[in-house]
Amino acid sequence: MGKGWKKAGMADVAAKKGKLFTKLAREVYVAAKMGGPDPEGNPRLKIAIRSALDVSCPKNTIERAIQKATGQGDDAANFEDVTYEGQGPYNVGIIVECQTDNRNRTVTNIRNVFNKNGGKMGDQGSVAWMFDRVCLIEGLREGDFDPEEEAIEANANEVEFDKQEKKYSFYGAPEDLDVIRTALSDRGWDITTAELSYKPKNTTDLTEDQVSEVEALLEALDDDDDSHRIYATL
Repeated sequence: MGKGWKKAGMADVAAKKGKLFTKLAREVYVAAKMGGPDPEGNPRLKIAIRSALDVSCPKNTIERAIQKATGQGDDAANFEDVTYEGQGPYNVGIIVECQTDNRNRTVTNIRNVFNKNGGKMGDQGSVAWMFDRVCLIEGLREGDFDPEEEAIEANANEVEFDKQEKKYSFYGAPEDLDVIRTALSDRGWDITTAELSYKPKNTTDLTEDQVSEVEALLEALDDDDDSHRIYATL
């Protein structure tokens, strides 16, 4: 789960509620705030814009987010990345990455979600030891190639194929994010994701019913307006 927890169909549900576009706009905002408004010189922003456009997020929503990040908008909100840790049912480790303009509101909401769904929010470092901090680069490539060879040439430590999304995922050391992204791009890969991520060292074996209990918590966390990415030891 280095790529983060996802529930099938969650994107469609979130889009109907209007939440998906809001979360995508926040990622555009944070990316532009941290790396500047030019997507060609800001890989995180370029990928954030692409992700938004891929699900038909309105261009004016994207443009407003960039304008706000560069002080051109009327919105005085200042979003930032924050991370919370906790345990779900059956001691499943969970990391929740949020983007918020009010830390007090967000930490209260996330703690309440854990408490109401059989979990408990912990202190910083309480479950981080269950995960490796990695960089994640996802991409597509046409033609014949050896994924393992591509990983070696790009200095990635591991490569996986996601049958559902039909994408390859390359993992490496956090400090090698840009090195791997650039190398794969130079080798003809269409990069769709390039970010820091968490990969569980070990996964928790659960029954189908137990997984459903944990996913109820994960869904509730995902429904929070401020949550951005969720990782779990499933």
